[in-house]
Amino acid sequence: MEASSLARNLLPSPMPELSFSSSLSPFSVRSRLRSSKSVQTTLQRTLVHAVAVNQETPQNSPQRLLKELAERKKAAFPKKRVPPKRFILKPPMDDAKLIDRFLKSPQLSLKSFPLLSSCLPSSRLNNADRTWIEEYLLEAKQALGYPLEPTEELGDDNPAKQFDTLLYLAFQHPSCERTNARHVRNGHSRLCFLGQYVLELAFAEFFLQKYPRESPAPMRERVFSMIGKRFLPKWIKAASLQNLVFPFEDMDRMIRKDREPPVKSVFWALFGAIYLCFGVPEVYRVLFEVFGMDPEDESCQPKLRRQLEDVDHVSVEFEDRKLSWQDVAAYKPPQDALFAHPRLFRACVPPGMHRFRGNIWDFECRPRVMQALGYPLPMNDRIPEITEARNIELGLGLQLCFLHPSKYKFEHPRFCLERLEYLGQKIQDLVMAERLLMKHLDAPGLWLQQKHRRMLLNKFCGRYLRDKHLHKFIIYGEPVQDSYEHNRRLRNPATTAVQQAIHGLSYAIYGKPDVRRLMFEVFDFEQIQPKPV
Repeated sequence: MEASSLARNLLPSPMPELSFSSSLSPFSVRSRLRSSKSVQTTLQRTLVHAVAVNQETPQNSPQRLLKELAERKKAAFPKKRVPPKRFILKPPMDDAKLIDRFLKSPQLSLKSFPLLSSCLPSSRLNNADRTWIEEYLLEAKQALGYPLEPTEELGDDNPAKQFDTLLYLAFQHPSCERTNARHVRNGHSRLCFLGQYVLELAFAEFFLQKYPRESPAPMRERVFSMIGKRFLPKWIKAASLQNLVFPFEDMDRMIRKDREPPVKSVFWALFGAIYLCFGVPEVYRVLFEVFGMDPEDESCQPKLRRQLEDVDHVSVEFEDRKLSWQDVAAYKPPQDALFAHPRLFRACVPPGMHRFRGNIWDFECRPRVMQALGYPLPMNDRIPEITEARNIELGLGLQLCFLHPSKYKFEHPRFCLERLEYLGQKIQDLVMAERLLMKHLDAPGLWLQQKHRRMLLNKFCGRYLRDKHLHKFIIYGEPVQDSYEHNRRLRNPATTAVQQAIHGLSYAIYGKPDVRRLMFEVFDFEQIQPKPV
């Protein structure tokens, strides 16, 4: 009301009608019109200002409260930042481009070596990659003890032909300048993902054979003291590779959080490349010759602990001597060997297990366990006695897999599943890693690592064994049998250990193909087989 009254007082009265036939001159009429327009504009500005001044809402009005609420929302929930361009979804390629990309990809070039092919870069190396290879690759090969000639000249049936490419990818850690290229970044991370499990399995096999009486706990400490993250810079410097990992910085002056992750990434990827091209014996040579690791060194010894007295025999080949890494790397099973890895089987299954042959478990439970696992596998043996002996040892090994530590461990430390469980953990990690690499060609290593960890959770491993109703055959000690069978927190880790021990036994007797059969056909780790209704 006040604003409207103010407007009425300020606005001029309407102008009288002008007659051009009167005595007024045209000039005076034009000037009067111009002055009236300027007055009207001034009054309109004054009116708007007066209305704005008088439009302030009271404190409790809903409009004011809504306005304050909107301002608070802006402060509490700011607009999200625009994601980087590499995370913005792009429209899919048309079929012709997609087919062309896959056909030209090096990952589909090797039909004879599917695992090696899956770890090659997703696209061909460009000029920047060739520049690094020409500048640094000879230095890396010389430090690792390889011939300096380019491996591309080797035959197509030789996996070492791809060694130059994989060695280049192994040194392109996430902190270096070439990691912006997608094929380099993914290629390195996939090698790194594979290499960590190669190292774990290689050390597990070595220490199981070198220390046939030791429990897995000291072995794990030995492995950590040799390839733990904090110790890797020492080995990289011992092999004179620090200038290839950090070409523009002094590694000794870097702080730990900047130095250790790139070194760990390069170290793991390096052994992934060596494993793919040359196999496990070459992994041992590089570890103990090039990097100079010494299992007998004082810094690699486990902490002192109370050891249970081991009164049982070990196999003849382990008596009175410790195997060296050369013995483990150069060992080849004889032609008519019972097992794929005879020495590894003897290191995990003590000879004294023959005293359990013919007991109640052997008659009642062993046939049902073997039927559930699909054992014994058909083998082409020249002599029938070899097949019979293998099946006997398989039955004793299965009984050891189901022998819980609560039964005999305190009197006979090796008469339990612990050593087979340790081996089974490592081989199932490697088999699953190889499966994921061949199945997901475009996936980066970090994604594969997360999927690997989710698929091999301990609770899943034990659940797959219980789904086959094999947990009923575990042999517990009498004082704890009721608590283990009826307490889920005790039972589930025990079933996990048995399942992993079965994988270790399978690897020692039949080799890696049988571990794949157990994991993906019998226990269905990928959960892709139809379930019975």
